[in-house]
Amino acid sequence: SDAVTNVKWGGEGYIYSSSRDRTIRVWNTADLTCVRILQGHAHWVNHISLSTDYVLKFGPFNEQGELCSEELEEQVAFAAKQYEECKDVRGELLVSASDDFTLFLWNPCVSDKPVHRMTGHVNLVNQVVFSPDGRLIASASFDKSIRVWDGLTGKMIVRLLGHVESVYQVCWSADSKMIASASKDSTIKLWNLNFDTDKKNRLIIDLPGHADEVYTLDWSHNGQYLVSGSKDRMLRIHQP
Repeated sequence: SDAVTNVKWGGEGYIYSSSRDRTIRVWNTADLTCVRILQGHAHWVNHISLSTDYVLKFGPFNEQGELCSEELEEQVAFAAKQYEECKDVRGELLVSASDDFTLFLWNPCVSDKPVHRMTGHVNLVNQVVFSPDGRLIASASFDKSIRVWDGLTGKMIVRLLGHVESVYQVCWSADSKMIASASKDSTIKLWNLNFDTDKKNRLIIDLPGHADEVYTLDWSHNGQYLVSGSKDRMLRIHQP
């Protein structure tokens, strides 16, 4: 009943949509009917992410950005195997980010009740993204922080501080061990999320270059390049 803010194709025969009407709707692609309405947010839902987003997007390509095979049947089999491994026993999970400062973790194929209400941000949450392996969630907020959460339980793991203005977006490296963040402060920051290493300072490096707010960024599939877009009307390609 209000503006639609985000849509996602899932792998289970559903489309997911978020809206300023504070809901997420689950649509059956077979008959185009709404089968479930996810309610709980107290303000606009800004963004949603699926635990299977990455494997659905890249299908037959591996972590290095290479096609697994030249044979179509092997490509289909590889993509299906990657999807099933990511989905695992928990199914296809969804996380939502809202202007109400919270996130919700859902199992939308099973229930309209949230798995967990994720609190901690003290300003609106602009974006949320599952890691490629589906095990972690990163959220970007106007409270100048990034928070990393457990992708299965929704429990917070770590808060990343360093930006001096609102954080607009985050994106994951293909191996799920780093994230990049884009901010109103005109910088991009790289963060180490390899929890096998005992590091208290997880900031790796600042990537300067933009002259104004950085609105968006995306990592290449092979992990070698990062592209960013800014209010300064420039695209920049970085090699972290």
